[in-house]
Order: sequence, then structure tokens, then C-alpha cells
Amino acid sequence: MFKLPQLQTFLDKSSVSSRWSQSARGGLLGPPRKMQKTGLDLTTSRDSLNMAGCAIDHTDPGGIKCEAVPTIWSSFVDAFVDASAMGSVGKRNLRGLPASKLPAPERLVAIGDLHGDLRKARRAFRLAGVVDEKDRWIGGKTVVVQVGDVLDRGDQELQIFHMLERLQHQARKAGGDVHVLNGNHETINVEGRFTYATPGSKSQFDRWMAWHEVGKKLKKKCRGALVERNDSSPIFPPHVPPHFKSRYAALRPGGPASTRFFGTNPTVLQVGSTVFVHGGLLPGHVDYGLDRINKETSEWIQGKSGPQGPAFTRGRNAVVWLREFSLPKVEPDCRLLQEVLGKIPGAERMVVGHTIQFPLGVTGACNNRVIRVDVGMSSGCYDAQPEVIEIRNDEEVRILSEERKPELLDSSSRKGGVQKANAEKRTFMDIVRESMRTA
Repeated sequence: MFKLPQLQTFLDKSSVSSRWSQSARGGLLGPPRKMQKTGLDLTTSRDSLNMAGCAIDHTDPGGIKCEAVPTIWSSFVDAFVDASAMGSVGKRNLRGLPASKLPAPERLVAIGDLHGDLRKARRAFRLAGVVDEKDRWIGGKTVVVQVGDVLDRGDQELQIFHMLERLQHQARKAGGDVHVLNGNHETINVEGRFTYATPGSKSQFDRWMAWHEVGKKLKKKCRGALVERNDSSPIFPPHVPPHFKSRYAALRPGGPASTRFFGTNPTVLQVGSTVFVHGGLLPGHVDYGLDRINKETSEWIQGKSGPQGPAFTRGRNAVVWLREFSLPKVEPDCRLLQEVLGKIPGAERMVVGHTIQFPLGVTGACNNRVIRVDVGMSSGCYDAQPEVIEIRNDEEVRILSEERKPELLDSSSRKGGVQKANAEKRTFMDIVRESMRTA
């Protein structure tokens, strides 16, 4: 693998060529399976570039002309950069506006907050029965919804995003899908608020951004190659610490990581009769419009509006911050919940994350018309055992756990976790304080 200082020097030259084997994946040139380098001898014949439809023009300081196949060249560069920065190749999923409503699949799975813990994320997906031991999709037509908060509290945020991106691609080929919602930790990071970012995540973002810059230079060597929009050098706000500059550059509105990994993700998603949202919905949110919420959040993350998120993403009653229906041991306002669901055609239940249910596991309230799936599995939270829910044929809801057989989510055993909470002898204020601490 090239070292960054060597490659930076190499990219200042007027022509580009290298010693590596190229392999085709999915109709596009993928990354080399094995780099065949000899020191910094990057002076092979033009055969490799001709394979990509490129030609070297020694009379033009612009270097390589790739007008014939800009998409192939850009995809090759993207794969090379991913392999160098992350050790694996992502599958970039180009989408337009995020969907707000989808039909019910035969099998639907919900996974809670992941918070930078790749090991627990893998366990959760295996528990759901949708990936094998090598993290390859085996879920067939299953649809998975992860309720947001991939960022913060753990060091492996970008690795999780790469995994989710790859699984989305594999699932769609098999007739299934993976949907990842935007949570409050995505929105605060886009705003440059890194209160919950770990020191260990710094090196990952430094490396990712350095290789991203290499990719931009490689693409600029190729006329006609596809370069990301809004990918100019950022102006750093005064509140961003110097050691988080790479993080801000990657995650700011229009940043390469925010745009790529969650810029087109939904903030609210209805699948069949189940409405998924990170924090919760109030009647005013529904009146504002779920399509509008998704559109405006997506446009903001992609840098198409101002630096501050839309009003419905900020404050205690925001769709990504609300705890009205998720505080454990506290029976929520079921009439309010009914009013919200009644405003959404076909909606029967709401699934939320955000508020950790530890030590209860997945809980339900209001006759399971709200289901809370943030079990605090990340080692940056409570390091709890993963639990996920499975919804069969848009009706039967089961809890999947590593330690128990699948069990129906019934109101007697998991109604807000009241019985278990009493056994723990934790007061209401204890739970509230813990929930706020793990925002």
C-alpha cells in the first residue's frame, strides 16, 4: 500500500501510471486485490490506463484524458481510496430524495443506536439473521431499519458506515434493503458540535480525509472525471477545536462523509404500518409533513441550505431529540401517541431509539403502539447485549436476543419495563438522569 507522503509527491507529476493488477467488480473497475508495487516505481507502460479507457498526453500538463469513461475512472479512484483508507471497498449508493413511505415486507427488522461500536453492530446484524460470519448479506428480502445514531461514543463510526453502505448494496441485489435513519448525533455533528466524539475517532477521520484529498487529486488528473459537488475547502467556525478539523471537514453540511453516508438517509420512515423515527413524532411534525421533514433535512446535510439544521431537528421536541414516548418505567401519553398515529394514514405503531432502555432491553408501551429499541449496546454507552425486533407480515412483533429464544413483545412482560425496573430499584429520576447523560 502506498504511503501518503509518497503518493502526494507522485500526484504532483504530470502523468499518472502505476504497478497494480485491476479487477472488475459489478461492471466497474474495482480496487486491486493485491498491490504489486516495487518501492516508488510508479512508471509502468500506459497499458493499465488504457484498460480504463484513459490516455496519457505528454504535451498537456493536465496529464490524462479520460473523457470517454469518466464514471469508470472515478469509480476506480473511489475504490482505491476506500481500500487504502478503510481496508475495504464501499459500494456508493446514489439516491435522490429519501423515501418517506414504503410497503410492508414479509420480514422487517429494527436495530437500535450503534454509536461507533463496530463489533456490536456486527453482532446486531447477525442476531437479526441478515449477515453471515463475514458480514455478507444473507437476509434475502428482509428489510432492516437502523434508527440512527451511528456517530459518537465510539471510535469506529466510519467503519460502520462503510459496512452499512455495503450491506445496502448487497440487500437490494437480493430483493431486501437496509435503511439508516438520521439521529440527533448525526445532526449535531453536521452542525460541528463534537461533545460526544471520542479521542480515538480523530485518527480515523484524519486518515479518511487525507485519502479523500488524494482521491480528489487523482480525479483532477483525469479530465471529465466525476468530482463531488460542494467539496471545497471548509471555513472552520471558531467553536471547532483544532484536533477536530478533519472531522468537521468530513461531516459539515456538504462534507464528503455526511453527504455520502447519510445525506440521503430518511429522518422519518413508514414501512407498512410501522413508523420509524429516532426520537419521536408530535402532531405538529405530522402536520408539517414527513416528506418535507426528510427533504429539508437531506438538503441541509448535503450543503444546499444554511449551516444550522431545520427547526424540527433542534430542541427537546425535535424529531431526533424527543423523549415523550421513550422514557423507561414511565407510561407515556398514549392519547397523544394515538393522535400522532391517527394523522399518518395506515400507521399502527411507532419505533424509536435515542433513549436507552438499559437494563430492560427492548420495551413497548401503550399496548406496544410505541416500541423502544435503543438497548445501549455500544461499549461507549452501557455495553449491553444486542437485542433487535422482528416484525412478521406487518403484524407479529418479536424480540430477538442472543441469550434467549425469540419472544413476542407482549404488554405483560415488557410494558415499559415496569417489572424489571422495579426489580432494579431505580427511581424515576435515576432513569431520567441516565437517559439525559446518554443523549
